[in-house]
Amino acid sequence: MKQYPADRVRNIALLGHSGAGKTSLAEAMLFDVGALTRMGRVEDGNTVSDYDPEERRRGISINLTTLPVEWQGYKLNFLDAPGYVDFVGEEYSAAAAADAVLIVVDAVAGVEVGTEVAWQIAEDNGLPRIVYLNKMGRENANPNRVIAEMREIFGSNFVPVQVPVGAEVNFKGVIDLLSRQAYMGPESKKEAIPAALADDVEMGLMALSEAAAGDDDELIMKFLEGEELTPDEIKRGLLAAIRAGSVVPVCFGDATHNIGVRPLMTLLTEVVPNFQSSRGVEVVNDAGETTLLAPDPAGPVVLFAFKTLADPYVGKLTYFRVVSGELAIEEGRLFNPRSGVEERLGQLFVMRGKDQINVDRLALGDVGALAKLGDTISGDTLARRNVHLTVVPPKYPNPLFEVAVSPKTQQDSAKMGPAMTRLGEQDPTIRWRFEQGTGQTILSGMGDTHVDVAVHALQEKFGVGIDTHVPKVPYRETVTKNAAEQYRHKKQTGGAGQFGEVHLEVRPLERGAGFEYSTDRVFGGSISNSFFPSIEKGIRSVLEQGVVAGYPVVDVRAEVYDGKMHPVDSKDIAFQIAGREAFKAAFEKAGPVLLEPIVKVKVIVPDAYVGDIIGDLNTRRALVQGMGQERGKSVIEAQAPLAEMQRYAADLRSLTQGRGIYSIEPSHYAVVPGNIAVAVIEAAKKEREEEK
Repeated sequence: MKQYPADRVRNIALLGHSGAGKTSLAEAMLFDVGALTRMGRVEDGNTVSDYDPEERRRGISINLTTLPVEWQGYKLNFLDAPGYVDFVGEEYSAAAAADAVLIVVDAVAGVEVGTEVAWQIAEDNGLPRIVYLNKMGRENANPNRVIAEMREIFGSNFVPVQVPVGAEVNFKGVIDLLSRQAYMGPESKKEAIPAALADDVEMGLMALSEAAAGDDDELIMKFLEGEELTPDEIKRGLLAAIRAGSVVPVCFGDATHNIGVRPLMTLLTEVVPNFQSSRGVEVVNDAGETTLLAPDPAGPVVLFAFKTLADPYVGKLTYFRVVSGELAIEEGRLFNPRSGVEERLGQLFVMRGKDQINVDRLALGDVGALAKLGDTISGDTLARRNVHLTVVPPKYPNPLFEVAVSPKTQQDSAKMGPAMTRLGEQDPTIRWRFEQGTGQTILSGMGDTHVDVAVHALQEKFGVGIDTHVPKVPYRETVTKNAAEQYRHKKQTGGAGQFGEVHLEVRPLERGAGFEYSTDRVFGGSISNSFFPSIEKGIRSVLEQGVVAGYPVVDVRAEVYDGKMHPVDSKDIAFQIAGREAFKAAFEKAGPVLLEPIVKVKVIVPDAYVGDIIGDLNTRRALVQGMGQERGKSVIEAQAPLAEMQRYAADLRSLTQGRGIYSIEPSHYAVVPGNIAVAVIEAAKKEREEEK
């Protein structure tokens, strides 16, 4: 592949709702530049972007792929991210390496939940946006309705830069307003502007000129005085407006039939700003201060790893962007400040789907891949050791869906943890942990499909067989009042016996206080100081296994105030047992209750679904704390028990026909209502009996 300088490289994230046609658009672009001899189809599972067997099996994109396209002296790196909301982490990764976002919208379906997610990600990253209305050749395609819908929802200045020629099955091509040229059919043949569309073109040019002049004093004066802006002036003003986010250009096409694709690529070379002209990237220095790293081709080499991928044949592939300097293979080694490891650079690739194209050098802003880096994961920085800067990684959303996992065999048990860690290195929205309170290993992701794909990857890529279950809720046990009890442990076996007597009181503590142990009330040497640690050890053994339902004990203070010992038979084990049993007896008298985890929930839905959502939340024992508006949608904030929200993703999708989204994060623990606590305790007792 030809080497391109920084000012000729553009990185463009392809985002949008699943099924809007992002992968088909990428396929058409690759075909148009000669990288393919035949366009593949998503339905046939033979596209360049969806090469993973799991993607072909499911018929949806799962992984972020890079697709470099060479067009008219430019290198356009398309970052094709999945549109299915479960894989939103890939969209965050794509945005972290992009100069702009091309949002693909279905001209029939209009704005969908994936469109809104893509828009928000672009906005959060301060990236310019271009909209491509796809499927213009479909029945019921209505670009005017969709543009009006986008203006209402997003409130931005959406300005068509093209005029579609024909509608629905008669869609034949587009008229580019910048070049004032009609491009017809799959070949994008240049033709004269149809006379019937002359008025539409004039109106479009007027709107485009006004938008282009809006952020430029010189151009706005010329426009207001009635002078016609030249194509170069419109391009100049449009680039500035797009970069400022005050204008969102809208294009039209039908990717499946390869109509309007070539004019789109030309437009992208003209209006997408290059990385060299950007403000740079946020970095953190050794002092912990956040600053900007200027995009200097002559600066020190700094790479940002925006994705890692475990390839069963090549090993680990690290996708990166050059955010400072220029990378040559002669660089040899670069330092990873997170891991403290100096990585040896082997082969340097440009990735096109799964195909690796060897290159010797990459310019500032370009993206590439390195194979077999040992300690570099998604979000890491690679630089020379003396640079002392770390690129600020994207802030990924918290997982929404959890399953408990267990290995199928003893061999799987040894491999399960490392394999899940590697999955998390590839996808930061995949996480795992051991839940101490339930003794379960928890695998979490953004939805049931996301987790299912992860489980399948563990089997296929890492050879780890696992079973999944609904996670147990990590309840806690505590007390509500003071209570005192005593216990004597006495055992005589013919030789040396065991004796220990402990009197103690339990007291409730504030939420989150944990456990406190005190012996300050013991006077007169009734118990030797040497046995105090033994008593505490016995009590702490109860903290782990619980008293009433087998869940960990929290927010309790245990105060030893008296006891007895024997000059010969008292020993460590005796006071461990006495302390344990005294604590359990006092705990049961102190008004024990169960605590359950409460989570903060934020639900964003169209106004029409608000009543249904609030009604459903009420059935889940949720407390609605507030409502508001965000981008034309209703926002409902609530607190709810985790036990009621474990499978909320599927229920919300059903209630809102897929148009609702939500986020969830831990909040605090609260007392479980009595009737529910009884059921939980009975279930726990039954489970313990079955285990016996």
